[in-house]
Amino acid sequence: MPSGGVMKATVKWVEEAMFVGASGSGHALVMDGPPDGGGKNLGMRPMELLLIGSGGCTAYDVVQILRKSRQQVTDCQVELSAERSDDIPKVFTRIHIHYTVSGYAIKPAVVERAIKLTAEKYCSASIMLGQMAEITHEFEIVDLAQN
Repeated sequence: MPSGGVMKATVKWVEEAMFVGASGSGHALVMDGPPDGGGKNLGMRPMELLLIGSGGCTAYDVVQILRKSRQQVTDCQVELSAERSDDIPKVFTRIHIHYTVSGYAIKPAVVERAIKLTAEKYCSASIMLGQMAEITHEFEIVDLAQN
């Protein structure tokens, strides 16, 4: 898809609270609700997908920035924790993102810069969510040379 182009997706109702979403790039996934919402708990919830999408977007950016900065990154894990409004619509009000970056001799200042760049410039998903929710970040580095 060209940068800034049109993104397409389809969502088809399967049964009860289950839907299958398909992306324009040819991938599909199942969404389902909990039993108390008429579902069978056979797939992720749409709001979970938003959170995971944001995590994937920011993790991709951080890894790419670290690699371009010649950091010897071997792993990057992002844990996200989101609070939602009690009122409908139950939007995200706070999101905390914890990055665990593993590798050799990774410089904390470079990780901090990568997180700042993804949060303020590159990660479309978290920048959009940040219009509604307060987003905070923290990170830790696992130096594999010392393990």
